[in-house]
Amino acid sequence: MHLHKYEKWWLMLGGGTLIIFLSVIGISAFAMGHAPPSDHMTIDPQKVSETKPFDEPGLKQIGENEYELVMVSQAFTFLPNEVQIPKGATVHFKVTSKDVVHGFAVTKTNINMMITPGHINSITHTFDEEGSYLILCNEYCGAGHQVMSARIEVS
Repeated sequence: MHLHKYEKWWLMLGGGTLIIFLSVIGISAFAMGHAPPSDHMTIDPQKVSETKPFDEPGLKQIGENEYELVMVSQAFTFLPNEVQIPKGATVHFKVTSKDVVHGFAVTKTNINMMITPGHINSITHTFDEEGSYLILCNEYCGAGHQVMSARIEVS
């Protein structure tokens, strides 16, 4: 098979660009410590209600204007269902599921997690604007999925 001179150049240019792109992505991922999520934070999904801190879900102050919000997703509801947070507070979310895969998305923010039974998901967000933030399940979890929501009130 004979390739034209320009075809060879384009193949070399495309191959070289691909190698450079993959090298940059790989090196930056390792240099910045990016890694896929691991299973190092798991609990028995059948014992969520007995396992700390999920035995007492809710908002706890852990510092000056810093809070930890422990939530449990289960059968078409989030526990707790409504939370009051002061404006400017930094909230560390800890969320797990008792039964099936649920979604956890907070409107007007970039919070979006997939909650898998027994896995503890964490994310931190600072609420700088007052208002009502809706927490929605964005993973189909059964017949009552459409009513699964909670609310965060920031004032």
